[in-house]
Amino acid sequence: MLDRLVGLAMLIVATTVFLYYTTWTLLMPFVDQGHPLHDFFPPRVWAIRIPVILILLASAVVGSFLSVVMIRSNRKKTAKARAAEAGKKKA
Repeated sequence: MLDRLVGLAMLIVATTVFLYYTTWTLLMPFVDQGHPLHDFFPPRVWAIRIPVILILLASAVVGSFLSVVMIRSNRKKTAKARAAEAGKKKA
């Protein structure tokens, strides 16, 4: 039951963020600058900066994860090769 609640919460958050961002980027350019609706949104330049920053951050995290996995995998292969080599020398 908890997983459904977490999924519902994630869906609501994602939908809210999507609607906010869509309104900010697609509808607000057509609203007059003096309109009080502009007070709910940051400057338009951040509509590009925020996704770029998030993409760069996500790429760094994924790249770091992959590099750690590859380094650990290489260490395991090296340890197995050394163990096999040591086993051959004893025999």
